[in-house]
Amino acid sequence: MKVLILGGGGMIGQKLAHDISVNGLGGETPELILHDIAKPRWSGAGNPTLLTGDIAADETAQTLAALKPDVIFFLAAIVSSDAEANFKTGWDVNTRGAWNLLDALREQHEASANAYRPKIIFTSSLAVFSGPYPDAIGDDFHNAPQSSYGAQKSVVELLISDYSRKGYVDGLSIRLPTICVRPGKPNLAASSFYSSIIREPLNGQEAILPVPDSLRHWFASPQSAVGFLKHAAELDFNRLEGRRAMNLPGVSCTVADQIEALRQITGNDAVKLIKSVPNADIANIVMGWPRNFNPERAIKLGFRADKDFASIIQSYIDTEMPDSH
Repeated sequence: MKVLILGGGGMIGQKLAHDISVNGLGGETPELILHDIAKPRWSGAGNPTLLTGDIAADETAQTLAALKPDVIFFLAAIVSSDAEANFKTGWDVNTRGAWNLLDALREQHEASANAYRPKIIFTSSLAVFSGPYPDAIGDDFHNAPQSSYGAQKSVVELLISDYSRKGYVDGLSIRLPTICVRPGKPNLAASSFYSSIIREPLNGQEAILPVPDSLRHWFASPQSAVGFLKHAAELDFNRLEGRRAMNLPGVSCTVADQIEALRQITGNDAVKLIKSVPNADIANIVMGWPRNFNPERAIKLGFRADKDFASIIQSYIDTEMPDSH
C-alpha cells in the first residue's frame, strides 16, 4: 500500500504520518509519501519519501497522481483568516489544487483501463455551514458558507462527490471539529485563540482572549483528528450510500467551559494568564460558526471523539508536555 499525505509538514500531517509509521494502516505497514510547500520534517520510524511543491500548480498534480498512491489524505490548505485576506491565493490553494489533483487522478484512472481508483480523505471544515442554527446541527443540515474558506471547502466536497460518483476516485470529505489544543505557536486561523488560551497558560505565558467567554464551539483533540483520518481510510465506503461528506463527533463547550476545565486541571494561576482583549475582526468570523452537532451518522460508522474538554487538555499535557508530570 502506498499512502500520500498532502500537507504532510503540518501538525496533523506529521502526527498522522508518525502514527501510521508505528501502527500501520488497515493492517499494513504502507509506503509513506509526505508532500508540502516546504520539505516536511521527519525523525520517526521508517524512511518516508519527502516531497515539496505548490499544490495549486498543474505539474504538481501530475507528478503526485503519477505516483499512483492507494490512499491520499488531503490536508493541504491555507487557513481561514488567510483565505479571507488573500482571496486569489485561498481559491488557488484550497480549491484549484484539489481540482487539478482530482483531474490528474482521473487521467491515471482512464490510462489504467479503469483499474486505478485511489481512496481520498479530504479534511473539510465546519465553515461550510452558516446560521441560523438549530440547537444541534444534524446530518442533513445544508451547506451555506459565509466565508471564502467555507466556500472553498464546500466546492471541494462537491468535486470529490462527483469524481467519486463517476468512479475516478473513492472519496470522503470529513468535516473536522476545531482541533484543540494545537502545539506550537499561534497561526493565522481565526480559531487560533481556542488553543492559545489553553496552551500559553499551561506553558506559563500570557494568552489573549479576543471574544466573549460565552461563545460556544465544537472541538476535538489532535489525537482524535488522527483517529478520524485513519478510521475514514479504513472504512468500507459502500456504507456511505453515496453521501460523500460527513460531520464528525466532538465536544461542544463555551470558552468559559474551556477556562473552567483548565482551572480544574492546573488551578487559578494558569487561568490568571488569560487576558480579555476584544477583537472585532476575529469575533465577526467566529461568532457565526457552528456551536453544536448531532453527528449520528459518523457515530454509527464508528467515529469516536474525546469525552469532554478536560480530556482534550489532558491529551495535550500527556503528548506535548510529558516533562510536566
